[in-house]
Amino acid sequence: MATDTPKTLLLVDDEPLNLRLLQQLLQGEYRLLVAKDGLRAIELAEKELPDLILLDVMMPGMTGYEACKILKQRPATAQIPVIFVTALNEESDEATGFSVGAVDYITKPYGASVVRARVRTHLSLVRAEDLLATRQQVVHCLGKAAEYKDNETGLHVIRMSHYSRLLAETVGYTGDALEDLFSAAPMHDVGKIGIPDAILRKPGRLTPEELTVMRQHPEIGAKIIGENQTGMLALAYNIALCHHEKWDGSGYPRGLKGADIPLEARIVAIADVYDALTTVRPYKRAWTVEEAVAHLRKEAGSHFDPDLVERFLSRLPEVLEVASRWGETTASLDAVGASAAAAQPQIQA
Repeated sequence: MATDTPKTLLLVDDEPLNLRLLQQLLQGEYRLLVAKDGLRAIELAEKELPDLILLDVMMPGMTGYEACKILKQRPATAQIPVIFVTALNEESDEATGFSVGAVDYITKPYGASVVRARVRTHLSLVRAEDLLATRQQVVHCLGKAAEYKDNETGLHVIRMSHYSRLLAETVGYTGDALEDLFSAAPMHDVGKIGIPDAILRKPGRLTPEELTVMRQHPEIGAKIIGENQTGMLALAYNIALCHHEKWDGSGYPRGLKGADIPLEARIVAIADVYDALTTVRPYKRAWTVEEAVAHLRKEAGSHFDPDLVERFLSRLPEVLEVASRWGETTASLDAVGASAAAAQPQIQA
């Protein structure tokens, strides 16, 4: 049976007695590395990439503050948490420690339980951050899987995610909530993984029978993501399921109307459609910005939340900046099909 690999701690102190004390407190539970000066600490940190560093401040040659500052400036070691363990106990000393990037500050003399608890706490925080990063990578991979099934390029989900964030800001999304929506938006079409290629990649309008199959992708996407009570995956679920609902109740799959449609889905619907309109698809040419804006205004109150349409258009200069930064390359346009350039404006469901 596999077991967890012990976490690695780097202990840094110029006093051998202090190093031995820390080793006695932490041995058996962690893999321990030791250094007696700042230069050696930096060298070991870059070579071994420990999970946590316990760092003395007052050392000859290079202080702990200086060593920490260097560690935080180097990409390989910048994310390693540093806890200062020092006899300096003035408030200004502690403030200096935090200003150079430390996550905690323990003053000597210290109790064994304090050191162990602080180490466990900060390793747990590292674990939580790793899990969050892994979750975001999984979401990104699912979004990429949907892109490979579809005719769209990866730039579509980048653009529409940025458009969604711009629009969400106008209704009060901030901080983690804003970033969660930004991360969830690329999941809107993940259900297309379950749609046959012959329908998904058809270079033209779908038959009524094909359209019925295509319209299953929101519910497929919701099943893939699963119901979650809170956080980014809860947003992703609502977005995948409801981004084709319409303000007047004529959308699918549930025929939701008005404010019954989750706000995040109403936001992504506008961002998604705007980007689809203004880029080349196998079944259409790229609409001009003026044509797309006219369409959004025409559909406000029927397809789209009318208030959100106006809010989106109020950010149009920033929308155009995103479109310019993440525009399609010649290669990606060729991949979608040159025949679309002569097609008439139309919208694929």
